[in-house]
Amino acid sequence: MMTKPVFIALDFSDAQETMAFLEQFPADVRPAVKVGMALFYREGPAIVRQLKAAGFTVFLDLKLYDIPNTVAQATNHLAQLGVDYLTIHAAGGVRMMTAAREGAVAGATLVNGQVPKLLAITQLTSFSEQEMQETQLVTVPLLTSVVHLAQLAATAGFAGTISSAFESRAIHEATPTNFLSITPGIRLAGDAVGDQNRVVTPARAREMGANGIVVGRSITQAPDPVAAYQRVVAEFRGNNDDRLSNRSCRGIA
Repeated sequence: MMTKPVFIALDFSDAQETMAFLEQFPADVRPAVKVGMALFYREGPAIVRQLKAAGFTVFLDLKLYDIPNTVAQATNHLAQLGVDYLTIHAAGGVRMMTAAREGAVAGATLVNGQVPKLLAITQLTSFSEQEMQETQLVTVPLLTSVVHLAQLAATAGFAGTISSAFESRAIHEATPTNFLSITPGIRLAGDAVGDQNRVVTPARAREMGANGIVVGRSITQAPDPVAAYQRVVAEFRGNNDDRLSNRSCRGIA
């Protein structure tokens, strides 16, 4: 797996629009991409197969949450698609997450493939602390909840979490070495925040301890998406030159 991945959130209406967007990238630049629920429910497994065949690292963000047996069956099937990263809600508990991991291992084994890195959803970046407490009938601070869920995910053998960059450092302090903190809610300076509450720039996410980031509108709605992507990569990886060459981008997220 690549280090410090930068995932582009493919929040497009269908496969045609998605692939038209990706065709803007040179052949030797294959960004890591995130397929969310909307695109997957529209196109199904075919979109994952198409992206993998084109050489993209695929993060499938379905936020699975059900009884352990059902989630295990789901991760078994999804692992057979060759997805590289997959999300499961930590709120389902250790038994559910353990079943998810076992299902993913079994599915990957069936196709002699690599087991996807499982990432636990902690608290959505659209949640404020007050909204989380009111919705979930809890009184603990948001950070306390996120760290607790991250520890459950580590116990279940997950690779890391999806959470705000504001929680990255605390997650690292409370979990084993190499446990990942992948952070959405990323915007370039000056971009609209949209429906997010806990938002940071790529450079700030790096400073706060994020191991990878997910970026949507700052890239997909930019006048020049390739240049915007290269700027995000440069900021997140600490490269002072925003104009990464094609060669330096090859094989990175």
